Amino acid sequence: MKKSIFNYTILIMLLLCPLTIQAQKTAKPKDGDGITTFLQRYRLNTPANIKKFKKINKGKFTSDGGLILGRTYLLPQQEESDNKEKNEKGKRQKRKKEKTNSREPLFGKRYEKINRISDELEGACFYLVSGHGGPDPGAIGRIGEHELHEDEYAYDIILRLARNLMQRGAKVHIIIQDEKDGIRNDRYLDNSERETCMGERIPLNQIARLQQRCDKINHLYRKDRGNYKRAVFIHVDSRGRKDQVDVFFYHATGSKKGKRLAENIRSTFERKYDKHQPNRGFEGTVSARDLYVLRKSNPAAVFLELGNIQNKKDQQRVIIPSNRQALADWICQGIIRDYQQ
Repeated sequence: MKKSIFNYTILIMLLLCPLTIQAQKTAKPKDGDGITTFLQRYRLNTPANIKKFKKINKGKFTSDGGLILGRTYLLPQQEESDNKEKNEKGKRQKRKKEKTNSREPLFGKRYEKINRISDELEGACFYLVSGHGGPDPGAIGRIGEHELHEDEYAYDIILRLARNLMQRGAKVHIIIQDEKDGIRNDRYLDNSERETCMGERIPLNQIARLQQRCDKINHLYRKDRGNYKRAVFIHVDSRGRKDQVDVFFYHATGSKKGKRLAENIRSTFERKYDKHQPNRGFEGTVSARDLYVLRKSNPAAVFLELGNIQNKKDQQRVIIPSNRQALADWICQGIIRDYQQ
């Protein structure tokens, strides 16, 4: 009799108590994953789940809070409240995306429609500057009868980067503009002097030209809200024809934020080279340099030199459209990594 009462009591307790024992799911991050993108893959990227994830995986992160490739992480268990929050957030995001899908004519008719694909850079603001422009073509390389003008190739990559950033929710100012060119999928880009500094004629004098773009950046910087505001300058170097160089990066002297941004983009390039050209290695460097635009512009900034426009192998890095897109993609991934930190 006592045994029957005991069993009956246990049965009642089990019926009254919710079933809390669930199999704990695990997963490993992919190359380039931050915590948000990693959890987003499993539809767990809510503030509550991010907090849980950090708690249940304490001690499994890099010194700066990043994920470690190859390491197995516990995933937060879904709860009813989490599902409710996720569904509500999903509805809000859907409504928001419907409103924020926009057009940018500078990208050209084929690419002007911007489909929002994530909120990874929501709240971030960028000032993107392609080198030279207007009366100044910058460095000039040659392939046969074709002249390769630095300003044209830097501009095409800036547009691709701008589109990547905007697709992820960032606010983007394109400082140097050409109303006709748009994103081009040609190897040899037509040269022109149409570029303006957001509608203003670009002066020939070097100091006046550089000060003009810094003034524009600083004016926008003072108006923009948010804690994460960064400038990105893209150039193509010119050296002897035999000098093949990797992409290298500059930041302003004493700028910790600029240095961190440069290092995050560089480390992204290094990982990509290890993946796609494992026996090649990557020798791009990060260093401080007292460049005018880095010294005179207010936001933390990174200055990229994408290669040597005189070198045959480096020329392939910029003349092949898919390579220009890869450069923009990798820069974007490095920026996302920096923003998540």
